[in-house]
Amino acid sequence: MTMNQKKKAGFGTAPVFFTSISTILGAVMFLRFGYAVGNVGFIGTLGIILFGHLVTIPTAMAIAEIATNQKVEGGGKYYIISRSFGINVGAAIGLALYLSQAISVSFYLIAFAEAFDPVFNWIEEAWGITNIDKRVISLPATIGLSILLIKKGADLGMKALYAVVAVLFLSLVLFLAGTSAYQETLEALDWTNRVDNPDNFFLVFAIVFPAFTGMTAGVGLSGDLRDPKKSIPLGTLAATIGGMIIYGLLAWKLAVAASPEDLDANQLIMADIAIWGPIIPIGLACATVSSALGSIMVAPRTLQAMAADKVFPLPFLNRWLAKGKPGSNDPFNATMVTSLLAIFFVVIGDVDAVAEIISMFFMITYGSLCLISFLQHFAADPSYRPSFRSRWYISLLGAILCVFLMFQMNAPYAVVSILFMTLIYFFVTFTSKSKEGLARIFQGVIFQLSRRLQVFLQKAEKDEDTWRPSVICISPDFFKRPTAFQLMSWLSHRYGFGTYLHYINGYLSRESNRQAREELKRLLQVSGASKSNVYIDTLVSPSFTSAVAQAMQLPSVSGKDINMILFEFSRHEPENLRDILDNFTLVRSADLDICILGSSDKEYGFFQSIHIWLTRNDLRNSSLMILLGYIIMGHRDWKRAEIKIYAVVHAEEMTEQEESLLRLIKTGRLPISPKNIVIIKHKDDVSVRDIINDRSRDADLAVIGFRGEAVKQMGAEVFEGYELVGNVLFVNAARVKDIV
Repeated sequence: MTMNQKKKAGFGTAPVFFTSISTILGAVMFLRFGYAVGNVGFIGTLGIILFGHLVTIPTAMAIAEIATNQKVEGGGKYYIISRSFGINVGAAIGLALYLSQAISVSFYLIAFAEAFDPVFNWIEEAWGITNIDKRVISLPATIGLSILLIKKGADLGMKALYAVVAVLFLSLVLFLAGTSAYQETLEALDWTNRVDNPDNFFLVFAIVFPAFTGMTAGVGLSGDLRDPKKSIPLGTLAATIGGMIIYGLLAWKLAVAASPEDLDANQLIMADIAIWGPIIPIGLACATVSSALGSIMVAPRTLQAMAADKVFPLPFLNRWLAKGKPGSNDPFNATMVTSLLAIFFVVIGDVDAVAEIISMFFMITYGSLCLISFLQHFAADPSYRPSFRSRWYISLLGAILCVFLMFQMNAPYAVVSILFMTLIYFFVTFTSKSKEGLARIFQGVIFQLSRRLQVFLQKAEKDEDTWRPSVICISPDFFKRPTAFQLMSWLSHRYGFGTYLHYINGYLSRESNRQAREELKRLLQVSGASKSNVYIDTLVSPSFTSAVAQAMQLPSVSGKDINMILFEFSRHEPENLRDILDNFTLVRSADLDICILGSSDKEYGFFQSIHIWLTRNDLRNSSLMILLGYIIMGHRDWKRAEIKIYAVVHAEEMTEQEESLLRLIKTGRLPISPKNIVIIKHKDDVSVRDIINDRSRDADLAVIGFRGEAVKQMGAEVFEGYELVGNVLFVNAARVKDIV
């Protein structure tokens, strides 16, 4: 037996059930359920019960599912959310959850004082004392309950809980067994009978809905259970379904035992129907005490679990709040904080405005639990193997309804609650060492969505008329010069897909694999800072040729076939140009477009001009060169840039070439003004390289076409002679691209 197991109180399923059912059957049941039947009728009340349980049942099933998949420690709902969504998201929801649980203690005890109305009426009649402050009841009750928990812990709390639940059920039995003059004269139940000018359905629903909550209260005892995976599902589902049945019986009894007018006017109408009337105020007192007892047992455990995860910015505060009693690990310090918070709000007395925000926090918690269940189903994580399974559509329905009901109850408070949660999340993310946040929620979902889209794109009929770059780049020089990666990020920003492979020369081994992982981590850090859309990986291979052959056969991350390969070399130290040219024929055999980036010390300059050079031999390459220029300009780095097209032609070809280019620009709908097309007459005594060096010496990127035949005949000379130009992108198209 581990140390943690020794510290547990060792509760079974019964405490989960009784904590949940006692919170479900609370003050609203006694004080406002008759109002619901009177305003929406028996059929409308059944609708409220069913509608409310469309939220609570999916939440209970989600809790049961998640609890049977993982080891649930102390903290209940907070533990489940934080271990599923990450500490930062869990802390944001957990803090709101804790506040709602802690302040709920004061709400229940203020309602507890309402049960003493008959006593106050008697004192007024017998002694003439009027306007008695009900805090004379609620404040001592809060202090007494706090002392009980601080001194005796959860064990005595559970014994007291059993007692009050027994009285609560006795009051329900005596009420259901009672009768009234209205019931004795009733001939048939009118399912739609209600008061004149009733409140609308959603207003009544908002008032009554808290009666159905509380089914997750027992989850807060998770750290004190012998077998949480068994007790949480059984206790939670039993309490939820049991509560729904009891509320259905109550609605029927109220509908047949009192008129709608009496139900709407008398909040303690149940006392007039029960066999023994005083049992109803006593039951109300027990219901509120049991709910307060359940909340004051659960809230400190939520706070203790959060402190154990070190979500608060002060280490001393985390240690102090996480500390428990020796032996039982009862949250002594956290209970004191919770008690002081409850006493503070009881002293204030009027917390009606805060009550709706607290209800919002509960709804956010329920919605989060349903969302976890839905996302886990959709993500299909192999490690998610609960022994109890809900259904994805049930969880999704619960999550959607939670958001819908938040705004139906009170839209301004819903917005305030969401903003409050968001601020807590950013605060915890800023102060916590753990940076795991929202990304964790959707990792599995994004993976599944990406996988299905890739398969769809791969199987889809290819549209040969629409071309977009699907580029793969292989280079060993990222950490020397990132120019190729920059170009990849521009090509992949909006219109294309890019895969950058960092080449590591060597045989795959434990050592080279470790090196690849370390360098990939460095690559991802740099690419994350640059916010690129390039998929990055490393490739270990004994030769550049084998690496190129492997790279060309890799599947594209887009689901589309790779149609372009990008190489890069330094024009100042072109030692790897020979490796590129040696593999030119290999790449051409795969029918890929080939781009070779010649990097210079000027790099990309000021991102203001792209010069595209066309010659009489560039008919095959021209469309691709113009498209690449347009795609690069779509990136924000080039937002102030313009494209200039230079066509170097012989004198007799000038008019025909000019008309062809203008037609290409017009039909292509490219953002290139005709004034940016320059036709240059080629003189035989001046080389094309000299013209390019002269015109593009200040260009930030020059795009030049080349032919495969020239590479075979001239080799590296094709890429030499551009000393005055900055970075040059040499382009060789496998086939002519249609600009449509």
